[in-house]
Amino acid sequence: MKKLIVVYFLTVLSVFAQFGNPKIVPLEQEYNFGDIIEGEKVTHDFIIFNRGTDKLVIDKVKASCGCTAANPTKTELLPEDSTTIQVEFNTLRRIGPQKKFVYVFSNDPETPQLRLQFSANVIKKEQTKVGSTPDLKLSKYSHNFGNVKQGVVLNLEIEVSNQGDDKLKINEIKSSCGCTAALMSSMELSPNESSELKIKFDTKNLAGQIARTVTLFSNDPKHPSRVLTLIANIEEG
Repeated sequence: MKKLIVVYFLTVLSVFAQFGNPKIVPLEQEYNFGDIIEGEKVTHDFIIFNRGTDKLVIDKVKASCGCTAANPTKTELLPEDSTTIQVEFNTLRRIGPQKKFVYVFSNDPETPQLRLQFSANVIKKEQTKVGSTPDLKLSKYSHNFGNVKQGVVLNLEIEVSNQGDDKLKINEIKSSCGCTAALMSSMELSPNESSELKIKFDTKNLAGQIARTVTLFSNDPKHPSRVLTLIANIEEG
């Protein structure tokens, strides 16, 4: 009788173990760089989550052409963990609408090959407007706070700079939810000038893996909007 109970118990454990699978989920599956000048190199961070109940292992990341390079910050993710895959697009000798793909191979049994996509419209240098233009840059475009307790107010400062040759005007700073507040000391930056963007992220009433964004809208003709992605794993209690 005892042997039957042991066999039954092991069988039940085996059945339940089969339900423990990793699940790869991107914060976004597509990204559009908009209009960019031929010869520029642009980058974007794709955020990848493990929404499953077992460890996710990223075996490799493969780009659809030699003009891109993608590397995850880490290749093994525990449940509710995340990683960043930075994609670089070199526009040299590429003109007009562009659409490229990045494939992420993992041990997710349902999605062993995840396809990420980015697009852009590459403009010839001689087609660009003559004259001075501002150029909005952020010191980072994503930040992961890691594991935090619910109710904590998270603080972050990043540098906003104008790397163009005309005055940069920040028209609006917009957060994706009321839990995030962002403030800059100066909304106008001269060429080669920078300012601090101060962000407060209130985790009250939030739980689990959370992603929020802060978007800066400006008079930069090439990048009229710049997005900062905030990530945190908020633990209740």
